Amino acid sequence: MSSKYPNVKTIAVRVFTDKPVRKTPYQVKGVLMNQFPDEEIVPMLDGSYRQQFLYPRVQVKVLNEQIYIVGINEGVDPIKSIAKKMDFMDFGNITFQVLDSEIEEHSDRFQPVSKLIRYRFVTPWVALNQTTGHRYRSLNNADRVNYLNRLLGQNIVFMAREMGMELEENIFTKVTLSSLFPRPVDENNWGSFDGEFRANFVLPNYLGIGNGITRGYGTLFGLFNPDVFSFNEADLKALESEAVKDDDESIVAESDLQEINVENVPRPKKVPGQHSPKPKRSKKVLSEEFHIEEMDGGYETQPIKKAKPKRSKKRASPPPKQRTKDSSSSDVNYNSEKYHKKQHSL
Repeated sequence: MSSKYPNVKTIAVRVFTDKPVRKTPYQVKGVLMNQFPDEEIVPMLDGSYRQQFLYPRVQVKVLNEQIYIVGINEGVDPIKSIAKKMDFMDFGNITFQVLDSEIEEHSDRFQPVSKLIRYRFVTPWVALNQTTGHRYRSLNNADRVNYLNRLLGQNIVFMAREMGMELEENIFTKVTLSSLFPRPVDENNWGSFDGEFRANFVLPNYLGIGNGITRGYGTLFGLFNPDVFSFNEADLKALESEAVKDDDESIVAESDLQEINVENVPRPKKVPGQHSPKPKRSKKVLSEEFHIEEMDGGYETQPIKKAKPKRSKKRASPPPKQRTKDSSSSDVNYNSEKYHKKQHSL
């Protein structure tokens, strides 16, 4: 481990259940919040720390019908606290018995290195939001893949800074995609891609990158053996020779090996006027998500807002008691079909 950078703790817990899990990450998070209301993991899941942590410290995934709970830095201890307490998971219409859990914990899986490491996206990488999608469509194919590659590199720099790292070396990235046509993701008009990438940065397995992280998108898996990995300094010029192309017929687009100058990546700034969520809205913030968006004058952190319920133009017409009842209903059933469609319709 390089002494130039702080230790970043990471954890990945795979939960073994008696039945295949066919639920969404939102539904799993709702169950965890209901079953462990007094645990520190709850504010990590409900968005209470959204103003403090622009990158989510706890992430829930459902991969191959198994539940994964992934944490980084401040999210590690809250996950460890509940990992051994999960005996069952009650979704209302079905209950899963937790048979066992596999915990993988590290302190050296998040740092720059002198080699290009290969990663594969095991869930779609949502690279495009409304703004970046508009710019993407205005480019030709050659420029499109390099544009996506640049966004990826900038996101890695952003994540490193979120973990308290001031990078001294530039980041090199190279993406390989199966298609340049983005698949639409829900009503936000996001665009997702399948493929893999290389970067001179160690990232822990099952961590998310891009948009939609709290929904399980952008989950990556490293295709390397960490036991024989070298963390020694080396000439960055050697990176070019290590960017070997695969003979995979499914490859449609491959970017150049690009160098991301860390000094030129603007620091994210919060949108003026945003405040910490009120306690009554603590569960509803699951419908908002932060993304890092390339701006002319820098990065700006903005919430991705779901469609709000339509309000009556005549505000005086609804009876006050009815409005109070609707707005104060704090008992949200995260497992209901209605709530699931509202929060996570694809």
